[in-house]
Amino acid sequence: MTGQFLAKVPRGWLILACIGLIALNMRGPFVAVAPVVDSLKRDLGFSPVELGLLTGIPVLCFSLAAPLASMAGRRFGAEFAVMLTLVGVLAGVVIRSSGGGVPVMVGTVLIGLAITIGNIAVPLIIRRDFAPRRQATAMGVYTAALNIGSFLTSVATAPLAELVGWRLALAASALLALAAILFWIPTVGARSAFVPAAVPAVEGSRGGKASGVGWLTVGLTLGFAGQAFSYYGVTAWLPSFLADELGMGTAQAGAGSSLFQIFAIVGGLGVPLLARFASTTAVAATLGALWLTVPLGLLLAPGWWWLWSSLGGVAQGGGITVIFIAIIKFARDQASAGKMSAVVQGVGYCFAALAPTIIGYVHSISGGWTVPLLVILGSVAAFCVCTTLSVRWVARQR
Repeated sequence: MTGQFLAKVPRGWLILACIGLIALNMRGPFVAVAPVVDSLKRDLGFSPVELGLLTGIPVLCFSLAAPLASMAGRRFGAEFAVMLTLVGVLAGVVIRSSGGGVPVMVGTVLIGLAITIGNIAVPLIIRRDFAPRRQATAMGVYTAALNIGSFLTSVATAPLAELVGWRLALAASALLALAAILFWIPTVGARSAFVPAAVPAVEGSRGGKASGVGWLTVGLTLGFAGQAFSYYGVTAWLPSFLADELGMGTAQAGAGSSLFQIFAIVGGLGVPLLARFASTTAVAATLGALWLTVPLGLLLAPGWWWLWSSLGGVAQGGGITVIFIAIIKFARDQASAGKMSAVVQGVGYCFAALAPTIIGYVHSISGGWTVPLLVILGSVAAFCVCTTLSVRWVARQR
């Protein structure tokens, strides 16, 4: 019955639904750890450093394993690469919930490696399977679903852990992976899902110019690094800022900072809509301006934190969308798109992994939040300038 139903649905809609389901699995599994860190510390005897690794390991994988993920996409094909992602997440979640400290760490590494493959593979599927005028919409759905997965997992894990314990609460992420697998296989076919198929080296030009690839890659890499550093720095330390500067309790500060995550959904879905009425360059510049309100607003008017968190959320959700759109529109073929994406994400997520530590260190030696916010201001400025100039250059080449 399921196969007959799917056969009647246009392939483009099926792929778009799959992209949404896949993206739900690509942030939630490691975000789920934060609400149950106290339980992990109590039951497994984890130190603060080990607890930090549980959320830091996946981001390090995003950086260090990006070249291998790109190679996997070229050698095995996008469909098979997505299956590796989903099966890896499923296995990692199960292993992480099955035993003591070692399985928790091993499962976390497996989750990080699996998601890294998906980080590269999904934009390639969007580039290949959607017409240029539909790619921005598909990318918006993808980035919005990333944030939806993070938000749902962070909200649901703690109450679920109170009912069934932290192991089953973390294992609940496996249900989303299983749902995506069951939907992906009939959509692309069992052979494509389970049999590797190398991507052709050249598919023909789609408007890109080889002479500009290097400079564009540098620009987008710097822009993505600024975006990623700012995002992970704000995510890690905004609750502490609200507690220190405004006297919020832990629960209130955590709930307040969730605005930064929720409004990312608006940014991801809003970029394709804005691009219909304005140039991509104008959209990128607008997102940069919204991003700047976070450090500047918290410095000058911290009492309006809810506004800065909301505007920054829109900016961070839309920022990653704009960068990936630039990659898939300029790349000459699937192979070059994968390589460019691997460089941009590899370097960018390296800065992301360092952000919480750097911001925390600067806060500790400065004794306040002014200098850390100035550091974030610098990284946001890098995103604003480099991304806007890169997107403008892409628009001129097409």
